[in-house]
Amino acid sequence: MTATLSPVSGAPRAPETGRPAPRKRKALQRVTRGVPLIPAVGLLAVFLLGPVISSFYGSFTNSTLSGVGASSAEFVGFQNYLDLFASPDFPKSVLITLVFLVASAILGQNVLGLGLAVLMQSSNKFVRSTVSTIVVTAWVLPEIVAAFAAYAFFSDAGTLNTMLAAIGITGPNWLYTLPLLSVILANTWRGTAFSMLVYRAALNDVPPEITEAAEVDGARGWQRFTLITLPMIRRSISTNLMLTTLQTLSVFALIFVMTNGGPGTDSTTLPLLAYQEAFRFGQLGFGTAIATMLLLVGALFSVAYIRALKPEVD
Repeated sequence: MTATLSPVSGAPRAPETGRPAPRKRKALQRVTRGVPLIPAVGLLAVFLLGPVISSFYGSFTNSTLSGVGASSAEFVGFQNYLDLFASPDFPKSVLITLVFLVASAILGQNVLGLGLAVLMQSSNKFVRSTVSTIVVTAWVLPEIVAAFAAYAFFSDAGTLNTMLAAIGITGPNWLYTLPLLSVILANTWRGTAFSMLVYRAALNDVPPEITEAAEVDGARGWQRFTLITLPMIRRSISTNLMLTTLQTLSVFALIFVMTNGGPGTDSTTLPLLAYQEAFRFGQLGFGTAIATMLLLVGALFSVAYIRALKPEVD
């Protein structure tokens, strides 16, 4: 193959090989690599994106479980959202949801899980096995089983008050006088194992020579933990915070079994409020609007965690 002269400048042209340009070849490779993902994307669109779009549209209708709204729901615009923000139950439910989320997920599960992971890292094999078995048992239980176990523990004549009575203390009716605290402790108990396992894996990936070098330089245990260990597992912390936050926002059976949102609305989180409005009072459109607000709350937390991860990913 010989080079030919350019008709304009007389300079030799590059030989034509018939191959696509490098930029087009890279684009073709990207498209080819994405072909196997098409079935998975289709399934996600049908089973995840589809219900989300349907739910979002339903929040703008007067759909009900019975009556005219059940057979021929009408589009009512933002009326459900206007009624929602005018309801006295909604701001209280949002506050309860945020308290439940921060106390049981962001502080409870993450702090306790990280503490257990640190303690187990420096303990012997017997202690590690015993603690892991006890903590993980609560996590592997089905949510409904864990809910009944927590109800039996916190009820008026339950395990907790029985143990307190054995040492001469009369315990309160936890589920009636302190319902939110009861469900916070129950959710922390059930979800701590996941955080503990995540942080144990993260701590095992910290190079020991770095902490040993800091120890030689005179850094104490707390200084090594805060200045070296925590920054090195920062990505695991952000990821675990996002996962536990989303899981806690969707907790329903645990609270439903323990308190049913009561007494009154003192432990009614957004998932319970959406359920009550949609299925107890039959207002599907209004209940779906609450579910949409819950979805937005989860999205805001996810964006915050992703932004916290972005500098390290880049």
